[in-house]
Amino acid sequence: MKKDKILVIGACGQIGTELVAALRYQHGNDRVIAADKAAGADMVLDVLEHQALDAAVKENGVTQIYLLAAMLSANGEQNAEAAWKLNVKSLLSVLKIAREQKLDKVFWPSSIAVFGPGAPKYHCPQHTRIEPNTVYGISKRAGEYWCNYYFEKYGVDVRSIRFPGLISYTAPPGGGTTDYAVDIFHKALEKQRYTCFLTEDNCLPMLYMPDAIRAALQLMATPAEQLTIRTSYNIAGMSFAPCDLAAAIKTHIPEFKISYEPDYRNAIANSWPASIRDDQARKDWGWEPQYDLAGMAKDMLEQLRRIKTTSRPTAVAAPVNFPDFVG
Repeated sequence: MKKDKILVIGACGQIGTELVAALRYQHGNDRVIAADKAAGADMVLDVLEHQALDAAVKENGVTQIYLLAAMLSANGEQNAEAAWKLNVKSLLSVLKIAREQKLDKVFWPSSIAVFGPGAPKYHCPQHTRIEPNTVYGISKRAGEYWCNYYFEKYGVDVRSIRFPGLISYTAPPGGGTTDYAVDIFHKALEKQRYTCFLTEDNCLPMLYMPDAIRAALQLMATPAEQLTIRTSYNIAGMSFAPCDLAAAIKTHIPEFKISYEPDYRNAIANSWPASIRDDQARKDWGWEPQYDLAGMAKDMLEQLRRIKTTSRPTAVAAPVNFPDFVG
């Protein structure tokens, strides 16, 4: 039986750090190549250099690609052309290579940023009015259509998840509007104080990184005939506002205080849904989150304390929690 050879592009970022560890646990260290422009990756690779990427896939016998390289929402609003180029051109390059080299599968993350002000604010469904009003959201919506196009026209098995805000202890904030929900934990432990760039009641969908990694692996392990969405699947974890998160942290750090100084990112957050429905993901591939707000806050603080106390690097050496079917 042919063994998978997996290339993770953007491996040193927020998702890639933990995804690479989980994939190596699942497939073996020698079956997973961590590629990034940053130092520390197995392969230094610029995803926008199509010929170099094409050669790397051929030379290493790659069968699957996880494309994680992207410019996130807040940074994208500051540099629109660069965000569009990275977020869309990189995907088109990978899809072309997947078609020409007949790769088995491609994973590409989309985002709740595809929903604009016209989408339902609460319990936003899989199929609804989608009118993104940020560069990041526009690029992700375009990418969803490209994924569907390559599947329908060329049979490229590309799979995608619309991730909500992601919370992780292994990587620093990466320029996203939801990154307050990561930074707040660091500031709570270091200073017992945090100034939030969103208003206290700005509720957003969120997902703890162990659940996000499980979702990606679960989707990629699902037989192709079970999948009915070839743009991108909604998935939900939890929804909360900054005041809710602050209250959860205060149960562990009673002296913690939060203040609010909303900036341009608050308007971005206001354009997104406050909660998501994920009926189709649950039906098609059995998606179900394991962490709620209280469980996530407790684990985040425990893990960050461990890292700060032991001076261990932030990259995980062992896989995150995911179910037996991907083992």
